[in-house]
Amino acid sequence: MEHVISGVAKFQKEVFPSKEARFRKLANGQNPEVLFITCADSRIDPNLVTQTEPGELFICRNAGNVVPPHSNQTGGTTASIEFAVAALGVSHIVICGHTDCGAMKGAIAPEKLDSLPHVREWLGHCRSATEVVRDRHGELCADHLEEVTRENVLQQLQHLRTHPAVASGLANGRITLHGWMYNIASGEVLYHDEQSGTFRVMDEAYLAAFDSDSAGAAAEAG
Repeated sequence: MEHVISGVAKFQKEVFPSKEARFRKLANGQNPEVLFITCADSRIDPNLVTQTEPGELFICRNAGNVVPPHSNQTGGTTASIEFAVAALGVSHIVICGHTDCGAMKGAIAPEKLDSLPHVREWLGHCRSATEVVRDRHGELCADHLEEVTRENVLQQLQHLRTHPAVASGLANGRITLHGWMYNIASGEVLYHDEQSGTFRVMDEAYLAAFDSDSAGAAAEAG
């Protein structure tokens, strides 16, 4: 804990002064472009991976980067999605899974979670991913961890589409969805390519697609 407390002191003495103008601006409100939904795993740092500054990402984290299908039951993830889309007006939503995901290990072997009943129930939202992979191979085991993790990203994107604010944004072209996979050991980030149906390493073509969108939006605004 000492290094955490020391970190706060370092932030106040060294980091904050160098970014004071940004923080003073953020003190009056936020205007993030991206809702970033990822796992609560301590090894994942969205701002570090994306090299973004405070105020640029609206981050929602939970075990397994889960998005429960929309229902009348309110939860923190559902409320965060609604706020990010309907109140803040984010234009991009990323669901980012990662390698060696403990939540996905639990989803593959839920019988091992008897001592963690809330975790087991929560990971029920990942069952569609495990069933897809099980049906694909005729069985499900630890060797399928990466495949389940990737499939879970896709299934959570499907759940995301059931949320009214997201569905409205998609129908009117205000929102773009992204499925990502982060490799902890290599630092590599893959994105789901809808045309090929595969996860691919981020390349210039992926970046160019959004650069052209930004340029077009700027031209329309001008």
